[in-house]
Amino acid sequence: MDSFTIKDLENLSGIKAHTIRIWEQRYQFLKPGRTGTNIRYYSNEELKKVLNIALLNKYGFKISHIDKMKEEEVRDKILSLTQLEAQQERIVNELIQCMVDLNVEKLEDILDNYIRSRGIERTIIQIIFPFMEKIGILWVTNHINPAQEHLVSNIIRQKLIVGIESVSTSLKVNKTILLFLPEGEYHELGMLFMYYLLKSRGVSTIYLGANVPLHDVEYVVNLKKPNFLYSHLTSVGHNFNFDKFILSITKKFAGTPIIISGLLTQSYERKIPQHINFKKSFSEVMEFVSAL
Repeated sequence: MDSFTIKDLENLSGIKAHTIRIWEQRYQFLKPGRTGTNIRYYSNEELKKVLNIALLNKYGFKISHIDKMKEEEVRDKILSLTQLEAQQERIVNELIQCMVDLNVEKLEDILDNYIRSRGIERTIIQIIFPFMEKIGILWVTNHINPAQEHLVSNIIRQKLIVGIESVSTSLKVNKTILLFLPEGEYHELGMLFMYYLLKSRGVSTIYLGANVPLHDVEYVVNLKKPNFLYSHLTSVGHNFNFDKFILSITKKFAGTPIIISGLLTQSYERKIPQHINFKKSFSEVMEFVSAL
């Protein structure tokens, strides 16, 4: 993808579209193009500028001052930010820029360096998860090139699997959770992240993977009798009907508590059955894990 809407910039930078428009009017660093129907669009380079400017502005630099900086000075100021949160946000922004440029080698180097210095769990929580949250909305709205998505997803998937395989803990939780993604859902990263969290805390976990028919889930449930079912819905196929999915799992697994997290839960407004629980944020997911 080489162009972004103003809504994309808002989602990726955290800066409201209204503020971005004001920046365009007052300063020189943003010069959006226009479609034939006069809709703004922004280049890869402009996305990078907005990410950098938003970060500096958040940590004390005035926009009028940033506007006068050369690119090299902007980079130096970003690298000089000492707050831990600022450093983490800088790394997340670098991952976004690597994705946009299809710079696979640099993206992998960034993740590997963070894993070496902070460990896999901190990398997942502090870097990978915020990165996935930012770009997840682009996946849902198809505002990302499939090549970008596949390359980034595969690298992160590899890191998560290595983390899962390397888990060694003396903790033991006497509960079993079955993880699965329904038919039409192939975005596995959130589910792998959950697998890691549960395994690292000593929870017995059955991982069925992505695009699993419900009759296969039912077979395993009848055989293994898990304490919970867990699914994470990021972006499903056009044929997926969330209402129908809720109805089906309610009938098939009436006696088993079901947890659902992911972007799709945030927009679902209908009443859900009592034994189904939505986790609409990362903090809610962590509360569930901690309570096991």
